[in-house]
Amino acid sequence: MSKKLYKLLTASALGVAMFAFGASAQAVERLRVAGNHPVEDAVSRSMEVFKKLVEERSNGEIQVDLFPAMQLGGATENVDQVRSGTLFATLISSAYLTRLVPEYEALSLPFLFDNREQAFNVVEGKVGTALHDKMAKQGFEVLSYGEIGFRHVTNSLRPLENTADFQGLRVRLQPNEVHLQTFRALGSNPVSMDVSELYSALQQKVLDAQENPYSTIDSRRFNEVQGHLSDSSHFYDLLVVMANKRRYERLSPEHQEIVKTAMNEAMQWQRDTAEEEDNGYREKLIKAGMTFTSISPETREELRTATAGVVEQVKKRVDPDFVNLVVSEATAQ
Repeated sequence: MSKKLYKLLTASALGVAMFAFGASAQAVERLRVAGNHPVEDAVSRSMEVFKKLVEERSNGEIQVDLFPAMQLGGATENVDQVRSGTLFATLISSAYLTRLVPEYEALSLPFLFDNREQAFNVVEGKVGTALHDKMAKQGFEVLSYGEIGFRHVTNSLRPLENTADFQGLRVRLQPNEVHLQTFRALGSNPVSMDVSELYSALQQKVLDAQENPYSTIDSRRFNEVQGHLSDSSHFYDLLVVMANKRRYERLSPEHQEIVKTAMNEAMQWQRDTAEEEDNGYREKLIKAGMTFTSISPETREELRTATAGVVEQVKKRVDPDFVNLVVSEATAQ
């Protein structure tokens, strides 16, 4: 073989190899997923479960890059990033979606759910199908639902033993009109504020109170600036996993199946873990020095009665038939 021919064949082989490598590199799907929960929270840990399942089942054809703990901004920023396609998906409280799809307000009705099973049966039935379609029209693909949990009020003033104890509390809430109306109905002074600013506001006594699941109260160390803990369970907060619809639909059918199945499994892991750890977080907060006051059945019924009018207010903003569907599906469980 002549030296010239050898060089030609070598160059050709190298070119083929580089082309193959480039094609292989281009074939890898990179999915960026962000959240705003602390890294130790079950929500953030479930993102690791999702990453492991997807990368294994796709044989590395899909790579998942994770950004927990508000690394790419808060919940509102993450939603905007998913909408623009900068992010593939985010894990977020349903309370943050009411400005996109007002019907999510119906899932935030006070004292709507008595247990977790009720909530998931509702969002995985007719109600969930309707919400999925409405989110799709906004450019989002709902992949699955997880648990943020029952929300409980903490405060720095007094034990919450009856309805009157809620009056006058300056309490931080998520940017959700149902939540705000609920606490106005209780005589509180609710303020919508990003959670990233909350610790400082409580520490400086700008606010008296806040409400979150036990896990969030612990992970964000609110016990350091709040002395009283309740089990008010006034809202059950659902976690929504939402992806950019166009980006999801550009995946091959095989990859779509891998992503959706893996997310459902990750969310089942997250639900089970959150439920298992819930009481442990409460006990941890009590041991850390918080005074725990359990809401009596009588007081809970008073709170339910005091906030009953919120349903009619929601019906002024959301299709009344949809609100009735949510309530009927919840009570049927």
